[in-house]
Amino acid sequence: MFGRRTRLLGRVVLMVSLAAWSATTGARAVDHDAQSITIALLQDPPNLNSSLTTDLVSFFVLGHVQEGLVRYDRRGGVAPGVAASWSLSAKQMVFELNPSARWSDGKPVTARDFVYAWRVVNDPATAAPYASIMYPIRNAEEVQRGALPPTALGVSADGDHRLIVDLATPCGFCLKLMIHAAFLPIREDFHASRGDRYGAEPAALLYNGPFALTEWTHGRDLMLTRNRTYWNDAATRLSQLRVGYITEDNRTRLNLYKDGQIALVRLGTETVQEAMAAGLRVRTFLSGGLAFMRFNLREGRATADPALRRAIAMTHDGEAFVNRVIAVPGYKPAAGLFPTWLPDIEDARLPEADLAGARAMLGESASALPPLTLLTTTSPTGLRIAEFFQGRWKRTLGIDIKVDQQTFKQYLDRSRRGDFDIVVSSWYPDFDDVMTFADLLASWNANNRGGYVNDEYDAAVRTLQTSVEPSERAAAIDTMTRIIAQEVPVLPLAETGSAYIAHPQLRGVVRRVVGADPDYSQAWVAPDSGQKRAQNSAK
Repeated sequence: MFGRRTRLLGRVVLMVSLAAWSATTGARAVDHDAQSITIALLQDPPNLNSSLTTDLVSFFVLGHVQEGLVRYDRRGGVAPGVAASWSLSAKQMVFELNPSARWSDGKPVTARDFVYAWRVVNDPATAAPYASIMYPIRNAEEVQRGALPPTALGVSADGDHRLIVDLATPCGFCLKLMIHAAFLPIREDFHASRGDRYGAEPAALLYNGPFALTEWTHGRDLMLTRNRTYWNDAATRLSQLRVGYITEDNRTRLNLYKDGQIALVRLGTETVQEAMAAGLRVRTFLSGGLAFMRFNLREGRATADPALRRAIAMTHDGEAFVNRVIAVPGYKPAAGLFPTWLPDIEDARLPEADLAGARAMLGESASALPPLTLLTTTSPTGLRIAEFFQGRWKRTLGIDIKVDQQTFKQYLDRSRRGDFDIVVSSWYPDFDDVMTFADLLASWNANNRGGYVNDEYDAAVRTLQTSVEPSERAAAIDTMTRIIAQEVPVLPLAETGSAYIAHPQLRGVVRRVVGADPDYSQAWVAPDSGQKRAQNSAK
């Protein structure tokens, strides 16, 4: 009885807090007259510096306030961005920039802004996590190793409105690469004036996308306002995109939706059934990502032992993980590191489940293992995953697991520094090619946070990176799949899906596997049924 009263009191306090918060922010889910919507984010954007950011929340914001050479259209095709047109060859890409493209201070976006930005990313002093994504550009690797200066990078400006990109090798996916945040322009004078604060607050960033970030109370809310200097402003219909709430709690976000405070809510394990029971229209979306465990292979870590990693993989039950732990429509067990929605992926291999074989593989060494640290976020889903594997590995292998639950920002920091034995991870595609997952384990990739090194794997990635021949790429994929199954540097868990509810007046939202998701850049608020009836009566 006491526990029930405590939970009830907690709910009352929560609803009072939300009401006070709503009064403070003035949040409404949708406002047709103002063409304004309010949404919630799971975390505060950790980093809006496009040369350094790595997380989906920051990519979401940047995808609405900044624009690169090209962007995705509503059907997922490549469409003009700052570049009005382009020509491609095996050795070069040439982009003709739109003279109407402007920064939010009214100055034109020029080819030099791209040259400067890409040099910053490749400069080893920047330590850009996504620097290796630029390897197809001539001299990128040499610049990143410090063998050549950033000015030797194969990108140049021919006047204000022509950008020339020289390629190191033929690259069949390079046009799609240009959409990634690492390729966004940065204006040199502004970047220099903000120094280390660049991207840390609204006034420390310039905008050339559909919206501008006009307010940001860290950890609480953001305001994105229609950017009237955007070259394609005529296609933007929302005046305001308000992030009224930042919370990782699934139930809190569902309650915000029910109370008319947010226009779209992503559902979690504990809220899918509740939403369905309430008669809400639940939609599903294949989000294209991969949930996986990343092992730390650095010297001195217990997880550097391939027998331990393989034994852990042999205890995995993908169906149980998806159905009992995640329990969100759209998820499915992973067959390997490469999701099956990708072109050229027909089959994958993981070590077969074999509990007896797993125990035999470890033998007496399991009892001698120190407790392993499993790093995860403070989100309910992150903790639920960690506790599931904590219990499963103890029950099946006798391994003790210490769960290290951190805030999102601290989680990213510890993951980058390799401060873990195992980390609950996810990866979403940066572009529409298998390379976006394959180079996660390349020895040169800063996002290879487990420190995995395999020369044969690296060679296969190089083939995938440089070849446009289907048979050669298929052979490389097969090689990488075999190596991952043998050495288990990561344990793929599930292909990700998303269940969500959208306000019936919210229209034109695009869900994407690649790029900013959800994309509100051409969304709008339709009149409600009462307004429609009044309009019809007036006619």
